[in-house]
Amino acid sequence: MTVAGRFRLHSRWGRAILLLPFVGVILVFILDRASNNPDVTFEPALTAGPALAAVVSNSLWFPLAVGAVTVGEAFGIAAEDRTLSQSVHTASVLAIILISAIGATSVLLRNRQERALADARLVSEVAQRILLRSIPERIGPVRAAVHYAAAAAHARIGGDLYEVVQTRYGVRAVIGDVRGKGLAAVETAAAILGAFREAAHQEQALDRVASWLADSLGRALHENGDEHEGSEEEFVTLVLIGVRADSVVEIVNCGHPAPLLLRRGAPVRFLDPPANVPPLGVLEPEDVAPPILQLPLQAEDRLLLYTDGVIEARNSWGVFYPLAERVPDCASSDVPSEVLDRIHEDVRRHVGHQLGDDAAMLLLQYAPVPMAGAPVASRSVVHPRVVNDQATPQG
Repeated sequence: MTVAGRFRLHSRWGRAILLLPFVGVILVFILDRASNNPDVTFEPALTAGPALAAVVSNSLWFPLAVGAVTVGEAFGIAAEDRTLSQSVHTASVLAIILISAIGATSVLLRNRQERALADARLVSEVAQRILLRSIPERIGPVRAAVHYAAAAAHARIGGDLYEVVQTRYGVRAVIGDVRGKGLAAVETAAAILGAFREAAHQEQALDRVASWLADSLGRALHENGDEHEGSEEEFVTLVLIGVRADSVVEIVNCGHPAPLLLRRGAPVRFLDPPANVPPLGVLEPEDVAPPILQLPLQAEDRLLLYTDGVIEARNSWGVFYPLAERVPDCASSDVPSEVLDRIHEDVRRHVGHQLGDDAAMLLLQYAPVPMAGAPVASRSVVHPRVVNDQATPQG
């Protein structure tokens, strides 16, 4: 629905504004009566009545009704001014009738557009529920929250993707960004998400999950190459997260912005990959073998994953949003969803308007449920380590 439509429906003055056309007609009549010049008539100003009626109402009959009242008022003014036989009266009446007809037509067309937009939003919501499913507040030992905003006007989905699943290997999550926008980006995101939901359960090693996604992306881009324009230049940046049962998080990064570690009592820290790995779609699937960064987790540790729509949001001075600097102020809440809401509002304030790119954020908080008699976990500092195919097998 348009902004005007929402105002008409939801404003507490929605009914009062329907009186504005009649107030305008009465005002014209008062001005005409107050005029001391017999050669001056305000009759042509009556055309504002039906024009205003088409703006303040979605009812097809309302501009016609106001037009009928206005025509009657025009004859009354003309009779008082003794201009019934003059061309100004005839022109005014014809103009009122024409504007009333145009107003009714514009209401009809606007209603059709608003219904079409409502249908499109409904389809978008259904597609979002299928493609970007809602994430439960708790998945195993992890509390999760997601915030997503599509850049396309009135859209609910775009080229950013996310998912969190519980597997036999622990909790696994992905966040990614498809190059480009529009339907092609949505199709690519759907292919990646479908592959992740399968590979996360089948592959024990997280780097093998990345290879699986690369293979699925290659098939998605080339099976219908003739229909998918620009597929040769399309790629996907993403981060894979695996939270194991032994309180260790594994991170695989394929050309995506590094996650942030939010640890109580410690400064915000970027979890940069040990080696730069290009996005999926750049290398051949068999060459995709990213290293795995491993990090022991402490209770209440938070991992903030995000897409470049957040950190590349610029204000009027061209300054990028300083995520790492602003996160501590936004992360004071104990509720992950509230943290993401605060970050999003802070980004909006920084930019000063609607974001120009898709922006997704995923917050994972390690909050294992303690078991009776379980020993208290050590809080000693352990540095992250890197695992690859040639290292010792992962536990």
